[in-house]
Amino acid sequence: MNGSSGPGEQPRRGHEKSDANIRNLIIFGVGLSLLVIAGLLVSGAVLHYFVGHQGLGPPASPFENVRTLPPEPRLQVTAPKDLEQYKAAQDEILNNYGWVDQKAGIVRIPIDRAMDILLQRGFPVRGATPAKQSAPKRPS
Repeated sequence: MNGSSGPGEQPRRGHEKSDANIRNLIIFGVGLSLLVIAGLLVSGAVLHYFVGHQGLGPPASPFENVRTLPPEPRLQVTAPKDLEQYKAAQDEILNNYGWVDQKAGIVRIPIDRAMDILLQRGFPVRGATPAKQSAPKRPS
């Protein structure tokens, strides 16, 4: 017989007589690698062409570049920097002379100078007149 089984016969059991052809596998691997590299090069060239020769055109929406801010209160983005700026502004106010209300003639003096003046003059005291107290009414 020629090795094939007929309709009523059992197929023959055995193994493959020849191994896979290494030469064909290597040719297939090299060809596949070259095809992938060629595809990458062509894709890169097409991308480079379109980036250089075609613009994106008008924006899809006229409101695309408009940034809407969330409602108040907003989070601080740079809290440590904001704190340092606040401290510097407060130190500037506490340690320098300046006007509080120029029309009324009210000025601000450095806190060290204010403490010295307070120690020289003494602390302010309340008036010596006691507050009037009314006698509680009795029910009749």
